[in-house]
Amino acid sequence: MGFHDLYRMSSHAVITNHSQQVLLLKATYANQAWGLPGGGLDVGETIHQALIRECQEELGCDVEIAYLSGVYYHRAVNSHAFIFRCSLPEQAKIQLSEEHSEYRWFDVSQLTEVQQKRVLDCLNFQGAVQSASF
Repeated sequence: MGFHDLYRMSSHAVITNHSQQVLLLKATYANQAWGLPGGGLDVGETIHQALIRECQEELGCDVEIAYLSGVYYHRAVNSHAFIFRCSLPEQAKIQLSEEHSEYRWFDVSQLTEVQQKRVLDCLNFQGAVQSASF
């Protein structure tokens, strides 16, 4: 989907380390914000295919998908974000693409309010996919 499309969908990964810190990437575009790995769906992709492709592009390694935990609508960008619980293979080495300048592990308390909601819903998953609108 192009930048000027009227409606978008994206898939994102919640990945934690052994200390339950969350992996975020710092974008090199737009407002250079920190965000979860992932991105927009291409035409014809499933949400799972998009997540795997985006993480491979952004992290330089595969992710293992555990479950879909939530679907969130963001009014500011007219988009639905699909949030998945994922993990990195044990021997994975993160190699960022040009889209991101750095990665860091954050405590959940350091995340923005929207990020906290999405991440906590994911980490506290009880088998029912959550949804919210921001």
